[in-house]
Amino acid sequence: MNIEFLQAAQMELDDAFIWYETQQKNLGRQFIQEFDAAVQRLSAFPQAYTEIAKGVRRCLVKRFPYGILYGINNDTIVIVAVAHLHREPNYWVSRLNSLNS
Repeated sequence: MNIEFLQAAQMELDDAFIWYETQQKNLGRQFIQEFDAAVQRLSAFPQAYTEIAKGVRRCLVKRFPYGILYGINNDTIVIVAVAHLHREPNYWVSRLNSLNS
């Protein structure tokens, strides 16, 4: 399956990397490695993860408090948000219109 990021999700990933890297050298790199592993898991088994809203599933990133929120549009996985699990829930709901366009 193809993987696409909504622009806002890519910005969240970039921001998380920068934040972790400023906290400790190479921690941002470790975050990206765990994120990439989670993307590989969800790409291999896209239906395996919990559906948290209609058409949106969440795959957790190991070691870090983040979830990858994604939808499936034909043969493409669309990453809607790279969401910190301890911050405002459901802030990403307004992005769902982008899944079907």
